[in-house]
Amino acid sequence: MSQPAKSARVPRGATVESGGAPGPKAAKEPRETGAGSAGARRAAAQRLTMRRKLATAAMELFATKGYEATTVDEIAATAGVARRTFFRHFRSKEEAIFPDHDDTLVRASGVLDAAPPHENPLDTVCRGIKEVMRMYAASPAVSVERYRLTREVPALREREIASVARYERLFTRYLLGHFDEAAHHAGDDDPLLAEVAASAVVTAHNHVLRRWLRGGAQGDLEAQLDHAFAIVRETFGTGIGAGRADREEAPAASARAQGEVLVTVARTDAPLDEVMRAIEKALKKA
Repeated sequence: MSQPAKSARVPRGATVESGGAPGPKAAKEPRETGAGSAGARRAAAQRLTMRRKLATAAMELFATKGYEATTVDEIAATAGVARRTFFRHFRSKEEAIFPDHDDTLVRASGVLDAAPPHENPLDTVCRGIKEVMRMYAASPAVSVERYRLTREVPALREREIASVARYERLFTRYLLGHFDEAAHHAGDDDPLLAEVAASAVVTAHNHVLRRWLRGGAQGDLEAQLDHAFAIVRETFGTGIGAGRADREEAPAASARAQGEVLVTVARTDAPLDEVMRAIEKALKKA
């Protein structure tokens, strides 16, 4: 990217679609030390394990009995737990097949929070949404079956849209957080570009993920996603915040060809992908 970004002011606010009802705000993961840290991690792991167990039971029943004919009591019984245990983890049966979105939203938010000050915010968002990709790639067979179910059952599709829309809101707010509030006035295109760029990242992710799922989860998903993100960066990356007077003038990395030699200049803390893009761009011009 040609413009390094200043540190973010991230408001708190999960394939990813626009629209849907607002979801719960993502909370920062607490900083834990000592015995409390181990206890909290165990509790979080146990919670996620139970959510996944209930989700597996729900998907099995939806596939065999059908969505409409399946009850919460049957899901709980199949998972070997009481009805009240189900409702401690999910509000409805359609919510049960998305057990990982809340935790993934927290991880994506953590990527944004920990972004280095010099990193272009669009690069940060691309890294953040990879947490969603990793969630699907961690269980390919489950993800393919879930994709099939959401295509066949409108209620599940609506729940998916409502759940994953939280990611787009998170990324849009992050990008908007890099612009001064006073800059939101007529004639300033930065806020518009922030929203369009966030939507472009989300759309690229959706397109690649859906194609991967339709193909039976075959192929290198991350490599396909990186290719799609490169197109987004080329289209929007140099525009976000370009011309802001308070940004550093020098990019994190640059490269130029001098005869048969390629000269690359980069800060020691420059992201490797930004260095590689600078080299690739210089080689194309050589």
